[in-house]
Amino acid sequence: MEGLNAAKRVVKAAAEMGIRYLTLYVFSTENWKRTTDEVGFIMGLVKQYLRSEMEFYEENHIRLRHAGDPDGLPQDIAAEIRDMCAETEKYSGIQVILALNYGGRDEILRAVRKAARAGENFLSLNEATLAGYLDNPDIPDPDLIIRSAGEYRTSNFLLWESAYAEYYISPVLWPDWTETELQNAVESYQNRERKYGSVT
Repeated sequence: MEGLNAAKRVVKAAAEMGIRYLTLYVFSTENWKRTTDEVGFIMGLVKQYLRSEMEFYEENHIRLRHAGDPDGLPQDIAAEIRDMCAETEKYSGIQVILALNYGGRDEILRAVRKAARAGENFLSLNEATLAGYLDNPDIPDPDLIIRSAGEYRTSNFLLWESAYAEYYISPVLWPDWTETELQNAVESYQNRERKYGSVT
């Protein structure tokens, strides 16, 4: 529950700061290795709060998106995510992408399979074409990726999209995140020089 409250604080703060896209890593493809009780609890929270927060989405003009493999989710959870994404599509504010049953390697593999089914010629396949088969091809690559709790690993998150993202490592645990933590991360990002592999 505290993690959800932190997410709401950060989403609201991001919206007020003019951030257009925010991806929250809710549940990874590796998280299925946790105990049955823990997985069931997390899925129960997702189902319970996705729709109950509709007033919050409306107040802040939040459009929900999904990243991850819906086929690997319980049918009721997948249906709820699909419905909420459709219901909030009308909102023009911040787009919040829920990475649920998501893994960076899995996303790339699914993109390759989609390309194969579409009849793409793999000998002439380029980055732009393959990127078009990712989960949300219309969303720009992330500028900044934040790790809480002092974690330095990528954790299989947005492996394709994060090629030139800046990273910010915070020692603060996620449930304790506030607007101040987000401001610190953004200020750190704004003071960096992004070279994209070139020399300035």
